[in-house]
Amino acid sequence: MRKINFLILLFLITTQCAVAENDSIFVISKINLSGNKITHDNIVFRELTFKIGDTITLSSYEKLKTKSSENLMNISVFNFVTITETIDNKNITVTIQLTERWYIWPIPVFDLADRNFNTWWKTKDFNRVNYGVDLAIFNFRGRNETLDLLLSLGFDEKYGFIYKIPYINKKQTLGLIISGNYIQSHEIALKDSNNKVVFYKNNESYPKKTINSSIGITYRRNIHNVHTFQFGFEKYMFNDILMQLNPEYSIDNLNETNYFTLYYQFKNDFRDYKPYPLKGHYFDMDFNKFGLGLFSDEVADFISFKTNYRKYFQISPKFYFASGITAMVNSKFPYFVQNGLGYIRDYARGYEHYVISGQGFGLIKNNLKYAILPQRVSKIHVIKTEKFNTIPYAFYVNLYADAAYVYNEKDNNYNSLVNKLLLGFGAGIDFVTYYDKVLRVEYSINRMGENGLFIHFMTSI
Repeated sequence: MRKINFLILLFLITTQCAVAENDSIFVISKINLSGNKITHDNIVFRELTFKIGDTITLSSYEKLKTKSSENLMNISVFNFVTITETIDNKNITVTIQLTERWYIWPIPVFDLADRNFNTWWKTKDFNRVNYGVDLAIFNFRGRNETLDLLLSLGFDEKYGFIYKIPYINKKQTLGLIISGNYIQSHEIALKDSNNKVVFYKNNESYPKKTINSSIGITYRRNIHNVHTFQFGFEKYMFNDILMQLNPEYSIDNLNETNYFTLYYQFKNDFRDYKPYPLKGHYFDMDFNKFGLGLFSDEVADFISFKTNYRKYFQISPKFYFASGITAMVNSKFPYFVQNGLGYIRDYARGYEHYVISGQGFGLIKNNLKYAILPQRVSKIHVIKTEKFNTIPYAFYVNLYADAAYVYNEKDNNYNSLVNKLLLGFGAGIDFVTYYDKVLRVEYSINRMGENGLFIHFMTSI
């Protein structure tokens, strides 16, 4: 009996000592960085949730360490981030081991002119392919700047650049974005019919030419909130045949229009890993004003508003659930700038082959996933550089259900999916690997009983 009492007493003393240590106050006395051969130290320190001189308990430090690692991964500068610490009396020395990415990518452009791979695959028309070179320099000058120069020929001829500077002030709160593009196309989207895009092609001339440029300011006071303000100019030139074939293609049937734009976006981002989040939440809202009245003959005057909210849960060690809602409203657009359900991420699964345009839409996506292979790391020893020889990868299986509704004041037989509840269901498998690459293979069925296999290259929610 005495032995049992002694063991109980020893357990209580040990537990209390551990609790006391976790609740004791420590000081972060030093932060050592390793592996950032190109990246400036201040870019790393900006993402940390602690700093030298902070007084902190061990329990709260562990949470801040996890969040700091997520923040550093989410700026897409590093392949791996490892944070360790040593404790000497009441002082904590933090060591951050970083593995930098490869930053210069002269990427051959082989891009599909269609909205997504699944739409292109129905025709397999290699005339509807863009080719060229996209020179992307990430982490330019070691300051997490991005310089992108594009030369693209083929279906669309596009010449453009974008330069993003995340910080232009000492407090690292203000950033700058400058961009410009010139685009001319032999074939363009003319109108929607039967919930699909009808194209017009002219091999002898370019029925549509576009020039646009913009300058913007970003404001990031803290890690999770970003405001973006952009002022832009857009110029469009059309062949007369486009307005003859679709009277709603341009503004007042004009074959040339110029206007300025104003764009504002707010992001609130608490995702653990942006390319493929499993925990956290995300919110954004976009406001676009087309036409500011700065030209005496400016006829453009329309607006759009869009918002997203996404929530990610971990149900158990291997089960995850995610749900997202998107809503968009806009004034009546001319067709050449029209954008509805069916573009980029805004689609209900099972309706990838359709475009459903209107004055607004709502979209809800739900995902239940199971990690059949949680993240693993493999080493390819024949490759010497650490930028490529260490490969993270993971596999997940999914069950999902989506719902959408598109409002269009013209409820007609040409686009029968407007003003109706759209439902899609299915299952799929996701593959996630380094350099933010995601491959999704899904089998979906929609409300009309149509089904098929679909491939995507970004996370669904």
